[in-house]
Amino acid sequence: MQLVWQKGEGTIRDYYELKNERVPYTTFASIIKNLERKQYLKLRRIGTTNLCFPLIDAYDYKRKFISGFIRDYFQNSYKEMVSFFAKEEKITADELKDIMRIIRKNE
Repeated sequence: MQLVWQKGEGTIRDYYELKNERVPYTTFASIIKNLERKQYLKLRRIGTTNLCFPLIDAYDYKRKFISGFIRDYFQNSYKEMVSFFAKEEKITADELKDIMRIIRKNE
């Protein structure tokens, strides 16, 4: 989806050429088709080419992805997720303080 948002409307080939890591084109095309199946983007047939455009913006996609991630890997608990990252030393005490400020501000 990052490539789709970066490029905007384009063909599968357009997005493939933007990608830094090379995977087989057929694998990449399958990923695009899966994104269409999930209704994150739309493919429109023009002749023999599929023109793609996003159906979801980056914020909504991130919100949906993170919600599924938390549900699937942390028993739907944000506390479990933050605890995991704290134990793995992926988040600092200062970052946790910043998060607490944000939470208090939104109460």
